[in-house]
Amino acid sequence: MAGSVEHRDGAPENGDTIEIGIAVDIPEPWGEMLTRRRVEAGDPQVVPAHVTLLGPTEIPVRALPAVEEHLARVAAAHLPFTLHLRGTGTFRPVTQVVFVAVAAGISECELLAAAINSAPELHREARFPYHPHVTVAQDVPPEALDKAYEDLADFSALFEVGAFTLFSHSGATRWQPRRDFRLGG
Repeated sequence: MAGSVEHRDGAPENGDTIEIGIAVDIPEPWGEMLTRRRVEAGDPQVVPAHVTLLGPTEIPVRALPAVEEHLARVAAAHLPFTLHLRGTGTFRPVTQVVFVAVAAGISECELLAAAINSAPELHREARFPYHPHVTVAQDVPPEALDKAYEDLADFSALFEVGAFTLFSHSGATRWQPRRDFRLGG
């Protein structure tokens, strides 16, 4: 397999399909802080802070090896990059989401997301155009959305992205990291 892959404990495959997602983890100390803010907002999605590259996608379990090979090739073909998170944004009124904005690293995230989505097993029609961000409140009362938007308006984090992670979900468990794919091989 091309590229450098780190194995992690993934969720078990139950049945004929598995739900996967692909994301850039937000490192500490910012990851825990942003995850905690999402919980404090009352968001029912208790998910570690991340930038999504491929949202929840159901694939046949038998396709998982081919998907992992594709992800290894994508990772090997893209270099590490700097990601700068700064300030907040919102998708309201279209969706009830407040996020921390990606100020630098947007193009790199877009290129990774497009390359990942190019695999036939992963291609899906998007409901909205891809916009890299870190969700900090979703589907909570307007006051909680406003508070997250205001409280994190001055947020800033700058870090190097050296990998992306394949997550899986069995339905009975939370999203679990399955494998890390190192950028640049």
